[in-house]
Amino acid sequence: MVEKILILDFGSQYTELIAKRIRKLKVYSEVRSFDHGIEEIKKDLENGALKGVILSGGPNSIYDEEALMCHPDILELDIPILGICYGMQLLANHHGSEVARSNKREYGRADLAINQESFNDDKSIFYKLSKASPSVWMSHCDYVNEISAKSSFAISASTSNTAVAAIEDTEKKIYGLQFHPEVTHTEMGDEIINNFVLNICKCEQSWDMHCFIESEVNKIRDTVGNKKVLLALSGGVDSSTLAFLLHKAIGDQLICMFIDHGFMRKNEPEELMQTFADDFHINVKYVDAKKQFLDALSGVSEPEQKRKIIGREFITSFETEAEKLKLEEKIEFLAQGTLYSDLIESAGVRIDPKTGKRVAASIKSHHNVGGLPEDLSFKLIEPLNTLFKDEVREVARELELPEHIIRRHPFPGPGLAIRVLGEITETKIKTVADADYIVREELERAGMYDDVWQILTALLPVKSVGVMGDKRTYAHPIVLRAVTSEDAMTADWAKLPYDLLGTISNRIVNEVEEVNRVVYDITSKPPATIEWE
Repeated sequence: MVEKILILDFGSQYTELIAKRIRKLKVYSEVRSFDHGIEEIKKDLENGALKGVILSGGPNSIYDEEALMCHPDILELDIPILGICYGMQLLANHHGSEVARSNKREYGRADLAINQESFNDDKSIFYKLSKASPSVWMSHCDYVNEISAKSSFAISASTSNTAVAAIEDTEKKIYGLQFHPEVTHTEMGDEIINNFVLNICKCEQSWDMHCFIESEVNKIRDTVGNKKVLLALSGGVDSSTLAFLLHKAIGDQLICMFIDHGFMRKNEPEELMQTFADDFHINVKYVDAKKQFLDALSGVSEPEQKRKIIGREFITSFETEAEKLKLEEKIEFLAQGTLYSDLIESAGVRIDPKTGKRVAASIKSHHNVGGLPEDLSFKLIEPLNTLFKDEVREVARELELPEHIIRRHPFPGPGLAIRVLGEITETKIKTVADADYIVREELERAGMYDDVWQILTALLPVKSVGVMGDKRTYAHPIVLRAVTSEDAMTADWAKLPYDLLGTISNRIVNEVEEVNRVVYDITSKPPATIEWE
């Protein structure tokens, strides 16, 4: 039985961060919607799996008609509860305290003054922090106005703008924080979360990737038995890790299918087949669909239409080949590399900022979740769907995947097709692939590949005048974009050395046909996205 902390999501943009902070303590955390069923929660509590509940922040006001409310019985459970921002206001309101709109909003950093009594209380969430007055991250315009005399809450911290910045009932183990301990901007945020998870909830630090692999291998074997499993292999870290995990569990019962749409990085299709089929003896069926995809995209320049066509063609190719394999190999199961972040994105809580109402999440075209049709008549298994991206890399290392796969930068499903802006041709794909190869080669040579989250080249649908030798040229510019990030939700442009940028520019202009200019994108996300399309 795996112990866990349950996080109820009320629409905060930081909910995933809470889960990740807890998992770094080697404690399993699970994100569920705010309306998660009370019976399932009670069941987990009774069998000893559930050790604590965290109520996330959210954009609503507690007094709105559209305010999100969990089942009230959850707030009365005999278990440690932590409310963050909106979650604290929900707790305060439930126990009779007043929540009101503030005349003075509080966004950004604030200096927290922790009460000395709480700082020295081993039952407090602030017990013996490294600092008694940390800087914390606030994001609210509502506040707890006063604590009800009927409740047993004590005010444990304040700021210059917020008299009730934290509350706690240490006997009932109920805690509220108006600030966000999960964001890196909050000093001692990790220590606060540690106190709640380890000191208050008494969780054992027993969840790690080694345990995950052992557990999933057994689950896969129990589920699959002696049947065969089909996996669509892309060469990315998610599907590659899943391939190794499945191969460890069921060996030759795994059949991978690699559909080459022609938009991979330079030499990657050959490297994929070499690694999986030749080096590790994993059964991979290669499908050459390059012409099919190029023909389907002929004359198309609109980005979302490109994505949809690529998604459609992938499904068509996969359906055709899968049906053949199903008959030939008697395959019953389909494996997908769906991650936990995919599930949260597709099923999580989204709030319309204008109406305050919950809205359905939109899924970007060619996304893992919902990407394949439901009528393929396979039984679906998704062994990675409780993991975040960084955890998948940990699993990959445990399974001893080649380092070049583990370190691989994120790469979009449609591949280089969305890095050729405008209409796609075979020549343009080759141009951007050659430029991309040079960039990655020089970044590796400079020892900076792991210093950036992602680096890419994009080919613009315009031409500019240049001079090469004694001749006037009229050719395309290449955009170079490198970003640093922790989770791709936000990103900053990478401050690469000028000498490195100069080397990259010179090589691209001299070695890549149809390019006479290189420009560097220095825009963060937001306002820009990482990809250009």
